Amino acid sequence: MKSHALGIGLGAAALLALVACNKADNKTADGAPKAQSEKAQKVAGTKTIAAGLTADGKFMSVAKTAGLDQTLAGPGPYTVFVPDDGAFNAAPAGTFDSKPQNRAQLTGVLTNLILPGTVMVADIGKAIDNGKGKAVLATMGGGILTATKDGAKTVLTDAAGHKATITKGDEQFTNGVVHHVDALLLPSRPANGAAVGEKKGK
Repeated sequence: MKSHALGIGLGAAALLALVACNKADNKTADGAPKAQSEKAQKVAGTKTIAAGLTADGKFMSVAKTAGLDQTLAGPGPYTVFVPDDGAFNAAPAGTFDSKPQNRAQLTGVLTNLILPGTVMVADIGKAIDNGKGKAVLATMGGGILTATKDGAKTVLTDAAGHKATITKGDEQFTNGVVHHVDALLLPSRPANGAAVGEKKGK
């Protein structure tokens, strides 16, 4: 079991720092950002999480808007829970707007879906067994996901009680692993308003 990955959250600031570092050598000849810097490519190889996920899928679209696609092309390793497009489509209107002022919210949503290190489904299962029915996973956004089992399925629950089931796990890349899930797992409610994806007053 990768206990170091299960028990440690690095925080969104650290992840954003990686984005900033990557940007320095991450330009094409015309000045546009590349999906992966030369330095990151040497470490991570070409079949990274960013390169392997569907480019026009909702997850990578949001990742590009938040600037995290470059991080997911970096060395890692990362464990990423990727909601299907239907989960993104079911979010309230405006949740994933690409406006600059929405970037912090998008970053918060995505970093709540990322764990440091490589954590396979079997690792999560062992942690659930060792935890007598549940395991606490610390995300890179500083949040907590609780993993449990529903028969043979692995279920993740966020701080607000939203649940997502791993529908396809252990998709391996050179800089980590992806587990596909059937719902969004959102950050906890901010002090000054509604939770991400939740209308105020609910």
